Amino acid sequence: MITKRSLNQPKLGSAQGPRNKQRRTFIGGALAALLASPLLVSPRRVMAEETDAPSDPFILLLAGVYKPVVHGPNLGLSAVNLNDGSYSVTRIYPVFGIGNEEGRTDQDKAIGNFYVQFAGTLCAYQLPGGAIAMQFNSIPAGAPPGFNGFATPISDGMGGQFLEGTFELTILEATGIYRAFKGGHNHMVDKLHLLANGQFDEFCFCNISTYPFP
Repeated sequence: MITKRSLNQPKLGSAQGPRNKQRRTFIGGALAALLASPLLVSPRRVMAEETDAPSDPFILLLAGVYKPVVHGPNLGLSAVNLNDGSYSVTRIYPVFGIGNEEGRTDQDKAIGNFYVQFAGTLCAYQLPGGAIAMQFNSIPAGAPPGFNGFATPISDGMGGQFLEGTFELTILEATGIYRAFKGGHNHMVDKLHLLANGQFDEFCFCNISTYPFP
């Protein structure tokens, strides 16, 4: 099975923005599925004393073609080293419970960067007001295809493949307005497009909460 941790394709080219039509097609259903999760029973907010803190949970969209990271920024996270040559980056868009640096939510404008190891287990979110480091959980024994990994690839009819699945991540470290999320959980719903030229075009919803994985 192909998993997020075992992907080792050629380095990727320049990033591109999400296709609005595709996003609007998928965003309603995906958001409804995420909001139906038992993780969302509690409406409480984290760190209520900070007016720009995200809701708990908050939902992000990762979208766009990945490109390799050569000289990554220092996000103040000890769990990741974005300069070791193992990371690729794409853009982050707000969906629910989080805005830009001014607190406004515009789903057509990126608010940060997502860094991931295709041949590793670590990733990082660079967001307004702080950053978050996470680790992909291992696939449990007996898990069905598509749980914490990708299911069987689906041809796109143009020489590429769609890789679909869900992923569970543990939050290792969080800074700034996300401090309360350390030790929490991220549930990803991913539709990764492996293009015919070897590039990866991401389309992934992330449900991030302070709740530990059940």
